[in-house]
Amino acid sequence: MDRLKNTELFNLDETIASPLFDNYQYCYEIIPNIKDYILALIPTLNPEEFTINGDIAIAKDADVSSLSVINGPTIIDHQAVIRPFAYIRGSVIVGKNCTIGNSSELKNSILFNRSAVPHFNYVGDSILGYKSHIGAGVKISNLKSDSSNVTIKIDSITVETNNKKVGAFLGDHVEVGCNTVLNPGTVIGKNSAIYPLSNVRGYVPEKHIYKEKGKIVKKEN
Repeated sequence: MDRLKNTELFNLDETIASPLFDNYQYCYEIIPNIKDYILALIPTLNPEEFTINGDIAIAKDADVSSLSVINGPTIIDHQAVIRPFAYIRGSVIVGKNCTIGNSSELKNSILFNRSAVPHFNYVGDSILGYKSHIGAGVKISNLKSDSSNVTIKIDSITVETNNKKVGAFLGDHVEVGCNTVLNPGTVIGKNSAIYPLSNVRGYVPEKHIYKEKGKIVKKEN
């Protein structure tokens, strides 16, 4: 269970949502509380730094395309880039210097600073750590085919999330190759990489490379 702790996966200094993480021990506990946290945080933001319109707060130095769609509650932090045709459905925190790209869709998720969702991606009910990056076409699935509650499996341990919609948790500096699917409840430890065209479920340890099902190797460097 220690491997699911927020402090094991993320640098909590690299998100405006740090106080939310301080209230919970495990990554999956954050997901049901994102919306309420955003709604409570927006009124406290500095209006000299953020343009606030109801339940949407956008840093004045963020680069947001007029061709993107942003629904609230959402916070877009300093110097984030939201490219044309990005779709933010709400309950989303986009961290400092993040990139949300063409035809990428996000809902109920937190992106730590300098993470990137740049091309044709879906990210739902997920957390992307500091400087994590998902390649073109990566989809994070957040709902099981039978709509039962999502579990997280680590070795022989099954952890109940008690939620039907849970996506993936990417630790800091994670790299996910193009056209990969991350199944509900996937957890990827810090500094790990996923080969393109992978179908990942369960837990990938810190500083490892996921090559294919059953073949996860430790990074040499």
